[in-house]
Amino acid sequence: MNSVVGQPLTRIDGLAKVTGSANYAADFDASRLAHAVLVQSTVARGTITAVHAARAKAAPGVLLVMTHENAPRLPESARGSNPPGERALSLLQDAAVRYNGEPVAVVVAESLEQARAAALLLEFSYAQQAATLAFDAALGSAYKPKSILHGETDAGWGGAEAKFKASRVQHVADYATPMESHNPLEPHATLAVWEGDRLTVHDSTQGVSGTRKALAKKLGVAPENVRVLSPYIGGGFGCKGSAWSHVVLAAMAAREVRRPVRLALERTQMFGPVGYRPPTRQRLALGADEQGHLTAIRHDVVSATSTFEDWTETSAVLTRMLYACTDVSTTHRLVRLNLGTPTFQRAPGEATGSFALESALDELAYKLGLDPLELRLRNHADVEPASGKPFSHKALRECYRDAAARFGWSRRTAAPRSMREDGKLIGWGMATATYPANRQPANALVRLMPDGGVLVQCGTQDIGTGTYTIIAQVAADALGVPPARITVELGDSDLPEAPVSGGSMTAASVTPAVQSAARKVREQLVALAIADRASALQGADPALVDAQDGWLVLRGTADKREPFAAILARAGGAPLESRAQAQLDDATKQKFAMHSFGAVFAEVEIDEPLAQLRVRRIVATYDVGRILNAKTARSQLIGGIVWGIGMALMERTLVDETSGRVLNANLAQYHVPANADIEAIDVAFIGTSDPTFNEVGARGIGEIGITGVPAAIANAVFHATGTRIRTLPITPDALLEARVA
Repeated sequence: MNSVVGQPLTRIDGLAKVTGSANYAADFDASRLAHAVLVQSTVARGTITAVHAARAKAAPGVLLVMTHENAPRLPESARGSNPPGERALSLLQDAAVRYNGEPVAVVVAESLEQARAAALLLEFSYAQQAATLAFDAALGSAYKPKSILHGETDAGWGGAEAKFKASRVQHVADYATPMESHNPLEPHATLAVWEGDRLTVHDSTQGVSGTRKALAKKLGVAPENVRVLSPYIGGGFGCKGSAWSHVVLAAMAAREVRRPVRLALERTQMFGPVGYRPPTRQRLALGADEQGHLTAIRHDVVSATSTFEDWTETSAVLTRMLYACTDVSTTHRLVRLNLGTPTFQRAPGEATGSFALESALDELAYKLGLDPLELRLRNHADVEPASGKPFSHKALRECYRDAAARFGWSRRTAAPRSMREDGKLIGWGMATATYPANRQPANALVRLMPDGGVLVQCGTQDIGTGTYTIIAQVAADALGVPPARITVELGDSDLPEAPVSGGSMTAASVTPAVQSAARKVREQLVALAIADRASALQGADPALVDAQDGWLVLRGTADKREPFAAILARAGGAPLESRAQAQLDDATKQKFAMHSFGAVFAEVEIDEPLAQLRVRRIVATYDVGRILNAKTARSQLIGGIVWGIGMALMERTLVDETSGRVLNANLAQYHVPANADIEAIDVAFIGTSDPTFNEVGARGIGEIGITGVPAAIANAVFHATGTRIRTLPITPDALLEARVA
């Protein structure tokens, strides 16, 4: 049987999705279902002094108007948080208002229309307080957070400050990225159903097990009495990696009205109470010798967080591992604003940090008179600079070589404004992509059924990336059965526990567990066959028995073979089952650095009189370990690149600095790329396995695709125009302002 791992199999959940039979969180129904609407504050900071609920309570169909005055009191543990996975929520336990858009009430009615109408009748009086809303104006109040994800808050080695001052070539500049908001096709939605003390929740979540634990803690119930279901998710990108306030509020409301309650956020409610990518201000100082070898790097980051929880955009973390340099300093600082708490947004830290670092490298290349690609090659890190550890596998040089050849980089003329076509300026730019290789402990169950079919169960979730399909492919290879005979069940917290689908860790965590469980089942089957006197394989050496297309076959023979179903039938017809857990051992963690890499090349055209910018093509090559499905892998990376184009040219959440209200809280004004904005995207893989990282050899690919893209585009804009833009997004007005300046 030829390996199906790596083949471009069509998604096994594709038919259900395109025919509409796939049920998302808001699609599930329940007997006596009631509908809830979330009501949000209209001030940025203050205290609720009065709730005017009489008209709302008297409106047709209303079952409950839940505010801080009548919400059930939750255990003290509900008020705490354990970031980044567990958030500080707004659960109507007091009268404080901490940001505009914070949940202050839930209205439940017989129909959604009745709930909406009643919500409009609910009014609040506030004692307002002065709010801090202007990020740049508050930079002077920046402080050092106690901890960050992925390492130390501040880290470095050598003496970067002294080495920078002594460097023959220096570059110092500030780079800025804006607040950005998640906009998955499916907004958040929750359906909560109580049956006595047991709670079942259908939720659009990237982590069924994490949501289960959060609900149990906040509501004060035993985790085993909570079940979270999420079979299909219409995108998450980080905002669905945490259980936000509306999830717990839906369960609270359902318990109060003693009926199932559905609470689905409207598009405008995606801006604020469910996280966002915070704005950053980043200063890069690069020192180099005259040959272009880096002698010093300093990367200082300030990002925004809420007034009630620290969440840090770890933009300087990649600077600690990407380029060889003996003297490096990196810092992270936070500014408190009266906004909701930020959260993970596709490639958090790496997306924003790579824009600054890779733009700075490009600027240094021009100062040195070096090709930007050559500068990166001269500073290639053969080991992780921060730790000195070897990489589990690294093929970044091959990525540079392959992508540059496909792009035609050698035909680039170096001088800015030197390339034109049809009267338009043409610019070519490049950048390095990177993202850490992450995995966490994961469990899986594999059951071989009496008819030869296979059931695979895992408490992970498919957030749209193709997890159903790659699990089937890995199980098919490990067991020796066609993928069509495999049923995969995911998205249920009662299944064997797996980690959140974030940090590009699902495939890397889950598939080794599936592979291990499947191989154990195959070993059980082989043992049955060789012990069975009626089997053609009786007495065979187990090492010589292969599994192919649902048959056991003695290697090198034509007649000694038998179908799985026949072996099981003679053994009594019971299924064979195995569970397995897979995790990265501590010794490997201590010995190796684990990352994925890529090279991104971009071509832009600019109609200078009109300040119109278009990305004509992007060519990228990635080193992400073994490819489990060529089709879904390519789709994920294309999606990441499209997001990178949006980050470079369009995305920006605008907050009114007087009221704290988001001004563009809809897809008409919060711009993301559409089909007409995207031209040629050419993606390739090195495809070399990384068996040190996991038994399957695969790393995650969900987030690396966005990294490097904004910088490659910004660098191409400079090559086209000779004007450097260091603040995203690069809009027509930014081009005009830069030209005037």
